[in-house]
Amino acid sequence: MKQWVVVAAALATFSGCASEVAREKLDIRDPSVTQRGFGTPQDAAAGAAVKQWTDTYTPIKRRGATLDALQARLDQFGPKRDSYVGAKAQCWIDTGRAAFAARDEWGFVEESIGEATALIDGLESGMSASYSATGGAGAVDAVPVSDVSADHRKTAEASRLRTSVPVRPDLWAQLNALKADSRFAACPPAQKRAACAEVELTRAGHDAWTRAFSTAQQRTEHLQTPLREAEQALAACTVERPVPQEPEVISLSADALFEFGRGDLAAISDEGRRQLDRIAVRLHALDAIERLVVSGYTDRLGSDGYNLRLSWLRADTVRRYLADSGVSVPIDARGLGKAQPGSACAMRDRAALIDCLAGDRRVEIRVVGARSKG
Repeated sequence: MKQWVVVAAALATFSGCASEVAREKLDIRDPSVTQRGFGTPQDAAAGAAVKQWTDTYTPIKRRGATLDALQARLDQFGPKRDSYVGAKAQCWIDTGRAAFAARDEWGFVEESIGEATALIDGLESGMSASYSATGGAGAVDAVPVSDVSADHRKTAEASRLRTSVPVRPDLWAQLNALKADSRFAACPPAQKRAACAEVELTRAGHDAWTRAFSTAQQRTEHLQTPLREAEQALAACTVERPVPQEPEVISLSADALFEFGRGDLAAISDEGRRQLDRIAVRLHALDAIERLVVSGYTDRLGSDGYNLRLSWLRADTVRRYLADSGVSVPIDARGLGKAQPGSACAMRDRAALIDCLAGDRRVEIRVVGARSKG
């Protein structure tokens, strides 16, 4: 009999040592969890059930039926279940079922139900749950579901539940690095694995909160595989970068806009005014225009100085006309003279040559950074 007592004592000592080792590996920063015995605090900071908590979770009586109802609501979303928010809701339902089957009476089943409910409510309303730094049930900000960043950039370490404490800060940092990657928002496979890893790491924090340090340590060790899979999934996702849109160029005949050899406002023809009015209306229908660049060109006849002055005067007159028509974006005017000719005219008759060079006499309006409204 004495021998069995010695063996039992040795096993208890070994178990205690193993628990202490596990607690050290969990790197728990919360002092209330590391305290034991009669000096252990019994306040809200140590996890006591305050009135807000009991008012929120005590009404949950039929926990299994409630989890079934949440599952039915989530199943209605189809492909949205694979999003970060949908995957996290599913993992909270699964975690709640596991805790319920294990006869967990610490309140973690109720908190799992609360987490899943907040996420599913967000899916149904088109908003996702984002927990504030103070955390806890009810500390929810509404953000669009399509913007997973508002939820995934919050660390669950900062939004701790009453029945869970942060464990393994290094794993939380690994998760936050995953979610901070620019590819994460468009990578459902990585989102799903990261979401479930967060829930499982929170569950490990619950194990630690109940002083089951060895169980918590085992749970965190098993997280290595899903975290590695999340990193691999993220590496396989590529960000589709938008193809830069070429600026639109509106080319106008200078002969249709102005009297020959002139470029002042009074020299704009009736047809020229109609063309510019139509362009102003068209520009008003565009969104996000960065700027307009109005460039004037002449033919090769005349001196360089004359052509530069004339081309700039025409460009600046068009700039002022558009501005007076309500086009409020920045407009640059440039006179380029006889640059960039497109004609190949070689006739000797001057009148025929002037007619042939008509295409070189032009004003171009370059629309930078525009897209259609609506």
